[in-house]
Amino acid sequence: MSIKTIDPQTLKSWIEQGKAVLVDVREPGEVARERIPDAHHMPLSQFNPDGLPKHDGKFVVYHCASGGRTAQFGAQLVSVTQAANDVFHLAGGIMSWKMQGYETA
Repeated sequence: MSIKTIDPQTLKSWIEQGKAVLVDVREPGEVARERIPDAHHMPLSQFNPDGLPKHDGKFVVYHCASGGRTAQFGAQLVSVTQAANDVFHLAGGIMSWKMQGYETA
């Protein structure tokens, strides 16, 4: 099974409606410089599925800087994400989020 792709506009809508949980898989230094508000941080290099935020019945959306890491490791991310409505990655990562003019912290 592979990870599905979602665009920033759909993700923003899902977050606003409480339908999605966003997980940032970038490394701590990247997150310290900039992040999407309310994203849960879980570095891919230290990924532990037991640490995933509560997401029963919601969409789980992973993101990285440009989408490369989440696409590359998508099958692994999907396989460890239990009780999610479905699992996605943000196309273009935080870079595409910012290109839409959406907030970062």
